[in-house]
Amino acid sequence: MLTRRRLMAVSAASALASNIVISGARADTWPDRPIHMVVPIAAGGPTDTNARLVAQQLSKMWGQDVVIDNKGGAGTNIGNEFVAHSEPDGYTILYGTSSLSSNGALYRALSYSPTKDLAPVGLVAKFPFFMFVPNSSPAKTVAAFIAYAKANPGKLIMASPGTGSGPHLAEVLFMQTAHIQMTHAPYRGAAPAFIDLIPGRVQCYFGSGELLTYSRSGQVRVLGSSGAKRSPAAPDVPTIGETVPGYEVESWQAIFAPAKTSPEIIEKMNAGLVKALAVPALTEKFENTAYTPTPSSPEELGKFLKADTAKWSAIIKSAGLKID
Repeated sequence: MLTRRRLMAVSAASALASNIVISGARADTWPDRPIHMVVPIAAGGPTDTNARLVAQQLSKMWGQDVVIDNKGGAGTNIGNEFVAHSEPDGYTILYGTSSLSSNGALYRALSYSPTKDLAPVGLVAKFPFFMFVPNSSPAKTVAAFIAYAKANPGKLIMASPGTGSGPHLAEVLFMQTAHIQMTHAPYRGAAPAFIDLIPGRVQCYFGSGELLTYSRSGQVRVLGSSGAKRSPAAPDVPTIGETVPGYEVESWQAIFAPAKTSPEIIEKMNAGLVKALAVPALTEKFENTAYTPTPSSPEELGKFLKADTAKWSAIIKSAGLKID
């Protein structure tokens, strides 16, 4: 006799089987329409530039347009949250930044979890920050800058593209490691901060390799890089760690999808991304601005994110940083 409980069990099993078939079919046909890549930063900056380079190659790899959607604001949280809460069908992905490692510790409340609500697809690139000062600065080396800051505790202004941004956290760690004090001036983006650096309205700024064009043209002075090794894009620029032992900051960019996205789709995404990062035209453009293409598996990105989150959580806690 078919009891009510038995009927419910049969129905549930049928529904599960149907979902598996539907999920498999979607994975088999993915992608069959354009994919939207959310960039959680305003258009025009280095992150947006890199995302567009990657999207261009992925469009070729996947046979569908990869459309850039800039959703900046709230320290990347607006764009991150949008993807975290999107349908896990493989048609909305995130061009994630290292803010995913720090936002959980920085913000008092997040409406998403970087590790639980986003599925890792693969790393795109790793890169150092460069320490820039105005030409009017008396410091021509990292050691000289540290001495300058110690002689003027709290008087030098350290600019950043926003509280909790990658450059800001690199600057915070620099102050902690070098045992100096500076006053933080958060700007709404890299461009206005750098505009004030050139004439000396601020005394220090940590930025990406794209800004090396300004030091090469003589508009500002670059003192060091934050990486463990000297960057091939600027081999004459010493690392900060050569002067301040133990200092090292490497930022990163990566692709994520909403959690619960089919593993088969994630695998397809990763395969396309790995191929895209091997394209010479993309590699050359990245390396010219000190970005190192760093393909990885989804599992490797997941482990990396957890380790990086632990690192920055400890630094943020020790610095007493918090954003409402």
